[in-house]
Amino acid sequence: MNMKKNNNGKFILGALTGLGLGLLFAPKKGSETRKDLMNKLQELKKEIEGIDKEQVKEDLMVRVEEIKLELQDLDREKVLKIAKKKSKELIDKTEKLAEVAKEKGTPVVKKAADELRLKAIDVTKEVLKKLEKAEIK
Repeated sequence: MNMKKNNNGKFILGALTGLGLGLLFAPKKGSETRKDLMNKLQELKKEIEGIDKEQVKEDLMVRVEEIKLELQDLDREKVLKIAKKKSKELIDKTEKLAEVAKEKGTPVVKKAADELRLKAIDVTKEVLKKLEKAEIK
């Protein structure tokens, strides 16, 4: 049933595209083009009438439920866990940057890399603190 619905959508899109291209490139008289247009519109109307409304409704309901589940899955605990992991990764990367800057950089670069590392630590601690406070509420 889902395959039929997909085919209906493809048919409608194809019909509209073909209709537009036909109008642009057809070397016919206006009356012939209008007649062809009416025939194509009738075909499109029949195809639309053949769409199973209940199947469309069911498909939409399934998609809404999937979104609800995803939202429920995105709870504070998971967000906190992800934030902790990303914080650690950020701190690790800024520490590596600071090490490279100390080894190969000038005093200005070393200082900037150290400041970046310390700022990354401060920011991640603040984010985690806010998330943990929100979790308690």
